[in-house]
Amino acid sequence: MSKFSHAILVATVSFFLSSSIFAVEGDANRGRIKAETCLGCHGIASYTNAYPTYNVPKVGGQHEEYIISALQAYRAGSRPHGTMQANAISLTDQDIADIAVYFSTYGK
Repeated sequence: MSKFSHAILVATVSFFLSSSIFAVEGDANRGRIKAETCLGCHGIASYTNAYPTYNVPKVGGQHEEYIISALQAYRAGSRPHGTMQANAISLTDQDIADIAVYFSTYGK
């Protein structure tokens, strides 16, 4: 296989793996259970942590796609935040989809 053919194969596989054809559908009921620990910080209005002090964003009502993107970035380590990375690293794509669909409707 030539380098060109290999590159086309890799690009094609990458496209299909990243396309919505393979998207995982979230379930809000499963997400409610999986997100219980998230609510300890993200479900409290005007919550700030102890150190370093910063406001913890409420994620209820946030767009599902944003939550998925953020959790995937934390899981991959490309979005910096030690606590969120530690929480996201064990999440599967299904977990992330479930949590995202739950939070997208939380508080509405």
